Order: sequence, then structure tokens, then C-alpha cells
Amino acid sequence: MLQKHSSWYVILIAVAAGVAGLMYGFDTAVISGAIGFLAERYDLTPAMQGWVISCVMIGGVLGVAMSGFLSDKYGRKNIMFLSAVLFIISAIGSAFATGVTMLVYARIIGGFGIGFASALSVTYISECAPPNIRGRLGSLYQLFTIFGICATFYINYAVANSGTHAWGLEEGWRWMLGYGTFPGLIFFVLLFFIPESPRYLMQKGKEKEAFQTLKRISGETVAKQEVKEIKRSIETEKNSSVKQLLKPGLRMAMGVGIFLALFNQVIGMNAVTYYGPDIFRSVGFENNTEFLATSIIGSVQVVFTIVALLLIDKLGRKKLMAIGSSLMAIFMVLIGSVFYFEPANSGPLLVIFVSGFTAAFCVSMGPIPWIMIPEIFPNHLRGKAVGIATMFLWGANWAIGQFTPILINNMGGSFTFWMFAVINAICFIFVMTIVPETKNKSLEEIAQIWKPKGKKAADFDKEDFTGYAIEETTSK
Repeated sequence: MLQKHSSWYVILIAVAAGVAGLMYGFDTAVISGAIGFLAERYDLTPAMQGWVISCVMIGGVLGVAMSGFLSDKYGRKNIMFLSAVLFIISAIGSAFATGVTMLVYARIIGGFGIGFASALSVTYISECAPPNIRGRLGSLYQLFTIFGICATFYINYAVANSGTHAWGLEEGWRWMLGYGTFPGLIFFVLLFFIPESPRYLMQKGKEKEAFQTLKRISGETVAKQEVKEIKRSIETEKNSSVKQLLKPGLRMAMGVGIFLALFNQVIGMNAVTYYGPDIFRSVGFENNTEFLATSIIGSVQVVFTIVALLLIDKLGRKKLMAIGSSLMAIFMVLIGSVFYFEPANSGPLLVIFVSGFTAAFCVSMGPIPWIMIPEIFPNHLRGKAVGIATMFLWGANWAIGQFTPILINNMGGSFTFWMFAVINAICFIFVMTIVPETKNKSLEEIAQIWKPKGKKAADFDKEDFTGYAIEETTSK
């Protein structure tokens, strides 16, 4: 049980770290408003449009890859400070870019910041939050990401309506990108009010400081138990290796983790997020109404992400992903049909279909992979496994940003969205066949899911799953 006085402290910790999602959400959405002006201003080819959007993922992948090493050496909090600073520098550099090359460099710098933050935010929360509310607090990162996307769509709409089209070509896109200083500053300021991760402090031999933080969060009795468990976990990690993820059982878990990471991206949501105004403009939206249409999609994202958080522990992960992927396949067929038949006044119809797709995504393959990937791995391998899965996620994100405009330009909207329909159908098949249900399962029960067939319990390599026992003891 939490002490009464500690509840707000825990919420502050989770909110402060979760605000990192605002940066990710802002960057994901802001470029959709700026890219139309940039393409016209600098006469960008579809491939160059893709590069301007996707270059941030280069920094993101490298940031994720480096985050574990840097945070273990310098601390979770210090690297999150660095991520905020890099994002602010990126926003200012983007706003004052003198050309496409400078803009690309600025966005890659921002990618490092987002990569650091995306890897460390949920990790930090999980290392600080009490076990009984760890899942809900960890989901704040995803919720802030969606809020960031929605708010940025409306910012794009407001900026686009602030001047003439000519003003938008010269100055409007700079204001859009420059507003990124605000989520970076908010994150930077909030970090001053939270402690360093107790786990990091224990790794550095600062047991008293770690105990004081845990005591303030959970009370003295629970804090003493958690200190013991963290010690045991750290000792277990010393003997852990990425090679363990290639062993039977854990190899399957790693495969599922990579699958969830990939399908979080390749099912097509970011194609809509990155190129929403261009997509709506192609079916007749004009006079900045394409930005309004995109803002409506952002509002749908917020509403149905909240719905997902309410349903995930009731209906289960697997059922929601199966329902969501099947609905997304249907809506992608309908979206492609709008482009194929090109009926008159098809704009409102397209908004309805895209809204339906977005709602299905936000209750399934949007938030659930972020929640499920960490819980399918043993504690002592979780950081390494989640890092690998996240790198696949960022790589897929880069591919969507880079190649969507090329596909639409060369193959047409109907082919592109029907291709996403097929990918969603494949996602449904994989969810039904290889993804386990983890709702209401203890961590030991999840471990047994990966036990190689034909092996007796006594033959099962328990060393690889030591972390499950450690964390489950803490959560009881």
C-alpha cells in the first residue's frame, strides 16, 4: 500500500517522465503540416520529402541504441536532460534552417533526443513506480504521445491560417517547427523535480539515496523489500547476455517482441500521421481545411487511446489486437477504394474511413505493443530485449516515412492503402497464431508460455527466467 503522502509524488514522477511523449508526438505530427510548404518551397521530389520526414529516425535509432550504455554510466535523469536539450536545439535549428540540408541535420539531432527519451522514459517509470500501478503509470508515455500529436495538428492548423499561402512558404513552416521548443522546455523543467532512478543509484552503490527515494514512494516496509530485490536483480544481470535471447523459448519471446514492434509501425498509421494533409488535399480539401481534417483525426486518437487504457485489462491484449487489426484491414480497403473510384465529394467519406482506421489502431496496435513488449521478457534481460525491439520499431518508422510518398506518387493511393490492408491482414494472422495472451497472468505464468515443447519443467533452463521470480516477489 502506498502511504497517503506519497501518492502525488509518484504521479509527479510518472507525469514528468511521461511528458517525454510530448516530444515524440510533436515531432511525429508537426512535419505533416510543414512538408507541403517545404516541398513547394524547395521543389522536393517524393524521395526527398520522404528523407526530410524520415531522417529524424536515423538519430532515433542511434539514440535508442546508445541510451542503455549512457544511462547506466551517467544516470537515467541526466540522459533525459540531454534528450530535452537536444530536442530544443533541433526545434530552434529547424526554425532557422537556411535550406534542406540544415533542416535535415537539425532533425537528426532531434532524433537523438527522442530516441533517448523514448527508451528511458518508460524504463525510468518502471524503476520508480510501485508494482501494483506500474502498468498504468508506464502507459502515460503513450498517452502524452497521443496528446502531443493531437495538439500539434491543431497548432499546424492555426499556423496555416495565420497568413497567406506565400507567408506559409516563407515563414509558416518555420513557426510550426519552432514550436517544438515548448515540449522540450516543459520536459526539461519537470526533470528538476524528480529523483534519480533508485535502480541506477543502487548500481552506483548509493544504497541510502535509493532507499530514501523508495521510502518516499512506497513507504519504509515496501522500500526495504524493494532494495533487497533490486540487489538480487543487479546480481542476476551481471551474468546475463544478449545471447540468452537466442535460446529456445526466449528466442520465441524475442520474435514476438520484434513482431509487435514492427506491426506497430508498418500497418499504416504513421503514413496517415506524416502525410495526412497531403492525403486529404489530394481528394479536394483546400484553403487549409486539410489541416482541420487532420486535426479531427488527432482528436480521434486521443479519445480511443483513453478507451484502450480502460479496456486493455478487461478484454485482454490479444483480443483487442485481433479486433483492431481486422478492422484496420477493412478500413484500409475502404480508404483505397476512395482513391480508386474517386467519387465526387469523397472528402468527408475519406475522413470517416480514416477516423475508423485510427480508432481501431488506437485501441489495439497503437498502445498495446508498448505495454506488452516489456512484460514478456524476464527482468534481467528486459532492458536489452526492449532495446532490440525498439530499434526495429524505429527502423520500420523510418521506412514508412521514407517510402510512403514514393509509393503514392508512383503506384497511386489505392495501391498504397490496399497494400496496408494486406499488411493488417497478416498482422491479424500473426496475432491469432503466435502472440500469447498475458492478461491477468503472473510473470512466472508468462515465463511458462515460452517453455520449449517437449521439455519437462525440471529440464527448463530456469536461469534464463530468474528475473521473473525477482519481479513477481516484489509485486506481491
